Amino acid sequence: MKCIGLLGGMSWESTVSYYQALNRGVRARLGGLHSARVLINSVDFAEIERLQHAGDWPATARLLAAAARDLQAGGADFLLIGTNTMHKVAPEIEAAIDIPLLHIADATARRLQAGGIQRVGLLGTRFTMEQDFYKGRLQDQFGLTVLVPGEAQRERVHRIIYDELCLGEIRASSRVEYLAIIAELAEAGAQAVILGCTEIALLVGDAEAAVPLYDTTAIHAEAAVSLALA
Repeated sequence: MKCIGLLGGMSWESTVSYYQALNRGVRARLGGLHSARVLINSVDFAEIERLQHAGDWPATARLLAAAARDLQAGGADFLLIGTNTMHKVAPEIEAAIDIPLLHIADATARRLQAGGIQRVGLLGTRFTMEQDFYKGRLQDQFGLTVLVPGEAQRERVHRIIYDELCLGEIRASSRVEYLAIIAELAEAGAQAVILGCTEIALLVGDAEAAVPLYDTTAIHAEAAVSLALA
């Protein structure tokens, strides 16, 4: 079994979900008392968040590249970045290490293609919804059409992530707002919606939504289990 390196802490709420999913996935495949071989380097998210909102992406890249090198030195065979947004600096992280990086958008796109989805909604931080590093990859490398909410809805989705979900606060009123935004994306033609922030699955699930939801944390972890056991 390969050792999974998880660059986590962004936020630690979703890193918990990653750890559970990785171990449950290995146990489902191998049975018994089997569990995943995982190294976690959990960064201080307050520093990352400050740099994000200041637009200092080069500084975040340097911090995460150093953390990734530590995982490699510790014996990780490949790397997961346990957050969608920080895949913005995935190229810089990849350049700093000699082990493979399993990209969250690639794993998600392959699952969408397998499900016959061509037109998909995207929820996430404002950075993920508005910048090209994520949408562009889905469109250019996988031929998907990506829809995002309107400006006011994007701001609300973003704020709920940082002010509530990253702090472990799950509010019924925010669930209602998210489900309404998902319904609007479905009305605009989305066949499914990507939960493109690793905390969103803490708030909403398939049973409540107007269209299928693709939980990037679960998808990323499942792809990692497959690679670890290959």
